[in-house]
Amino acid sequence: MAAVDPTRAFVQGVKRIVIKVGTAVVTRIDGRLALGRLGSLCEQVKELNSRGLDVILVTSGAVGVGRQRLRYRRLVNSSFADLQKPQIELDGKACASVGQSGLMALYDALFGQLDVTPSQLLVTDSDFKDPDFRKQLTETVNTLLGLKVIPVFNENDAISTRQAPYEDSSGIFWDNDSLAALLALELKADLLVLLSDVEGLYSGPPGEPYSKIIHTYIKERHQGEITFGDKSRVGRGGMTAKVKSAVYAASAGTPVIITSGFAADSIIKVLQGERVGTLFHRDAASWALPKEAGAREMAVAARECSRRLQSMSSEDRRTILLEIANALEANEKLIKIENEADVAVAQEAGYETSLISRLTLKPGKISSLANSIRTLANMEDPIGQILMRTELADGLILEKTSCPLGVLLIVFESRPDALVQIASLAIRSGNGLLLKGGKEAARSNAILHKVIVGAIPDNVGKKLIGLVTSRDDIPDLLKLDDVIDLVIPRGSNKLVSQIKESTKIPVLGHADGICHVYVDKSANMDMAKRIVLDAKIDYPAACNAMETLLVHKDLMKTKGLDDIIMELRGGGVALYGGPRASVELEIPLTHSFHHEYSSLACTIEIVDDVLAAINHIHCHGSAHTDCIITEDLEVAETFLNQVDSAAVFHNASTRFCDGARFGLGAEVGISTSRIHARGPVGVEGLLTTRWILKGSGQVVDGDTGVEYTHRNLPLK
Repeated sequence: MAAVDPTRAFVQGVKRIVIKVGTAVVTRIDGRLALGRLGSLCEQVKELNSRGLDVILVTSGAVGVGRQRLRYRRLVNSSFADLQKPQIELDGKACASVGQSGLMALYDALFGQLDVTPSQLLVTDSDFKDPDFRKQLTETVNTLLGLKVIPVFNENDAISTRQAPYEDSSGIFWDNDSLAALLALELKADLLVLLSDVEGLYSGPPGEPYSKIIHTYIKERHQGEITFGDKSRVGRGGMTAKVKSAVYAASAGTPVIITSGFAADSIIKVLQGERVGTLFHRDAASWALPKEAGAREMAVAARECSRRLQSMSSEDRRTILLEIANALEANEKLIKIENEADVAVAQEAGYETSLISRLTLKPGKISSLANSIRTLANMEDPIGQILMRTELADGLILEKTSCPLGVLLIVFESRPDALVQIASLAIRSGNGLLLKGGKEAARSNAILHKVIVGAIPDNVGKKLIGLVTSRDDIPDLLKLDDVIDLVIPRGSNKLVSQIKESTKIPVLGHADGICHVYVDKSANMDMAKRIVLDAKIDYPAACNAMETLLVHKDLMKTKGLDDIIMELRGGGVALYGGPRASVELEIPLTHSFHHEYSSLACTIEIVDDVLAAINHIHCHGSAHTDCIITEDLEVAETFLNQVDSAAVFHNASTRFCDGARFGLGAEVGISTSRIHARGPVGVEGLLTTRWILKGSGQVVDGDTGVEYTHRNLPLK
C-alpha cells in the first residue's frame, strides 16, 4: 500500500461515501455500455460495502443507453426510403425512459454476481422543494444502507420539467454532478467522489502540454488560473459542472475528490489516502501545500543549470567529477548506513533475493564507483568535438559538432549505484538530469544525491540533478516533451513498457535481458564451462546474465555437457528445459523461452546447428547480448554477422556487456533500440549534433551569390 498523503488523512475516518459516475465513464465512444469499467466500479463498491462503509451511487448514462437502443429500434422499423430522409434527433426524455430500465438491469446483474443488492431511486429537482420528501428520502436511504443495499440514484430525466441549459433559478440541482453534491450534504456523507474520464482537474485542457494536474483545489489560487476545454462528449457539463458541484459540497463541509473512472482501482486508492485525483476541502486554503508546479520547475531548472555547465571549460567540468568521486569516498560510511537501512526494510518486507542483491552496495562498491568517475573525468571532453568540417564555398565553413541532448529523465528500480553512474555521465556530457529511483532504495538514493549535488559548484547550480521522490510526479514529467529530451527507464519489463506507452518523449532502453549462450559442437568444453558458469552465476540479477543455454545436438550425452550441467546445479542453478532438452536431460519443462529469470535459474535447449541457434535467438531473445562458444571460425563469423542483437560475443561471457567493462567509464543503461544508441550507453549516447556555419557576409540570392565547392576539410 502506498503511503497516505497528509492532505488525504481524513479519508481514514470515512464511514459514508457518495460516488457519482458520469456518462463518459458508463459508456464507450460508440455509445454502448462500457462493461469493463462498470464491472470494476461494482467490484470496488462491493469491497467498500464489505468493509462496512455506507455506499451511495449516483449514476448517469440512462440517456446515452436509451439513445443507442432507440436508434437501433428506429433503424429496424424504417424502410429504405425512410433512411434516405434527414434523421430527426431523438427526444432526450424518451431516451431516458428507455435507458433507465436497461441501465438499472445491468447494475442489478453485475451486483448480483457479487452478492450485492442495489435499489433504484429516481428523483427530480422539484422533489427536493418538499421538506417531507427530503425527510422520507433520508429515512429510506438509511434503511437501505442498514440492510447493506446500495442505493442507486439518477435524475428522472424522462419526466423532469427543466429545459436546457439545465440550470434554473431554483438552484437545487441541474445535473447528476450537482445531484450528487446535494445528496452528499442531505445524507450527511463523509466524502463525495466524482468519477471522470480524466485523472482529475488540470490547469488547462488535459491534452495540452502545459497542463498539469491540480492535486488540491484552492479556490483563491486556482479559480482564475484554470482554462476548461470542451465539455464531456456525452454528458451535460463536463469538468466545469464537476468543479462547480465540488466547490459547493466542499464549502458546505463535505470533502470531494474528482478522479478517473477509467482506472480499475481509483476509488480504493482514494480511500487508502493516496494522492490521486483532485481534492476539494473546506480547509484547503489554510493548509501549507507544496507548490504543484514541481515537475516542470525541476525540468526547467535542470535545463538552465545544464546550459551553465556547458559554458564552463573542459577542465572545470572535469574538476566537478573529481570532486564528486572524492565526496563519495569521504561519505562512504554514511552512505553505507543508509543503504543498510534500505536493505533491512526490504528483507523485512519479504522482497525477492534478486531485488535485495541489486539494492545492496557491497563492500568496495563506493570505491569502485569513485574510480569509474575518475576514469570518466580523464577521458577526452565529448562536448564541442568537431565531427566534420566542410567548405561550402570560398570563406563559408560548415562544422558538425557534438553537443548535449539537454535534459534526461532516468527512472530506475532497486540499484542505488545506478544513480551515481547516471549522474556522472550526465555531468560529463553536459546534460541536466532528473532521477526517479525505486522506493525500496529511497534512503540510499537520497544520501547519494545529497553527496553528489553537494560537490556541484554554485555557478552551475544544485538543481542540475533533481531527485524525484514521489511516483505521483512521474505522469506529469512524462508529459513534458517540450522540456525533457530523453527518458531512460532501467528496470523491469513492466516499468519500461508502461513508460513507453505513457509519453511522447523518446525512450531509450530495453524491456528484457534474455541473453543466450550457444555452445557449438566444436567448442572447447573447458572454456565453455567457464563462460557458462560466469554468465549465469557471477551476477544472476544483472540484465546481461545468461538466461538460456543453447547446446548443439552432437554434445548430448558427452562428458563436457554433463560437467557443465553438474557445475550449474552445484552453483545452485535451477534448470528448465525446452521440448527437446526437458526429455533428453530429464529436467522440468520451461513455461516460456521468453523469460528473464534474474536469479539462479536458466533454460536449456538443444538445437541442430548454428543456424537453428540463430533462429531460436531471433524468435525468443530480446536483442540484448548473445554469445557463441566455438573453435570453428567460419561458424563464429556466421553467428556474429547474423545475430541481430545489441552485443554479440565469440568465446566471451555475456557479462562483459557493460559500460565500465567496455571502457565507457559508466553507463546509463543498455539499449536494445536501433535508433540513436545501442548496447551500453555511455557519454556518446547522451550527445547529439548541431551545425555551425561560419561565413563572411555570404547570401543565397537564388544560389547565384556563391560558387559551391563542398570540399572536405581536416577536422583540426
